[in-house]
Amino acid sequence: MKKLHFHIRLCRLLVVLAFGLVMAGGVSLLERFRRDDLTALRQRLTRRFLVQLAAALPFRLSLHGKLPDRPMLWVSNHVSWTDIPLLGGLVPLSFLSKAEVRSWPLAGWLAHKAGTLFIRRGAGDSGLVRNQLLRYLHNGHDLLIFPEGTTTDGRSLRGFHSRLLASAVESQVPVQPVAIRYLRDGATDPVAPFIGDDDLLSHLLRLLRSERSEVEIHLLPPLESQGLSRTELGRQAHTAIARCLFGDKSALPVAA
Repeated sequence: MKKLHFHIRLCRLLVVLAFGLVMAGGVSLLERFRRDDLTALRQRLTRRFLVQLAAALPFRLSLHGKLPDRPMLWVSNHVSWTDIPLLGGLVPLSFLSKAEVRSWPLAGWLAHKAGTLFIRRGAGDSGLVRNQLLRYLHNGHDLLIFPEGTTTDGRSLRGFHSRLLASAVESQVPVQPVAIRYLRDGATDPVAPFIGDDDLLSHLLRLLRSERSEVEIHLLPPLESQGLSRTELGRQAHTAIARCLFGDKSALPVAA
């Protein structure tokens, strides 16, 4: 029975990926013939794809809190690549991702066509990324960042790189803190985290072979950015997410 479930899930996933390839191919064609901003279209199409992708993964999702009714900079803890389809299916938004993702087979190309912004650690392109984030927020597009800068096993919360929140301060756009938690049999899920030497394919196959687990997404009260420094805004978001996940602030301090 487990093998049957695995093959059914795999077939469903392949159908979803084919759907994504068709949409991404359509966006590529539009890029050649249209010079206007395609961000809103990319976000709508990406959301449709991510809803289907999340449904193909072995998770039961519960959503807590209220979806924002205005554009915001979403700030979330980061456990796995699966955070992206689970969160990206809630509203049309774009992501900021590490540059390595761009080189992932298929997934990297799909992320690029979805309008994902890529940042290289220590490459000196923080100014360019800041300008891109500002442009998205000024134009009324939702953005999601993972300010820890890496994934964790879900048992801790790393310090936030507050420079990634500077765009919210400069554009005076509110921040939407998000806490995502993966549970299996009432405890932290050991399968979902994408950490260490994991590669995408091996991790995906482990997920598809596993039993369904629970995912909680908590949309916490938005934070107004007006009048705050990026460090204070990052500290408030960090504290809100830590309290939701662990009931306290037991995590690393916010990074500058």
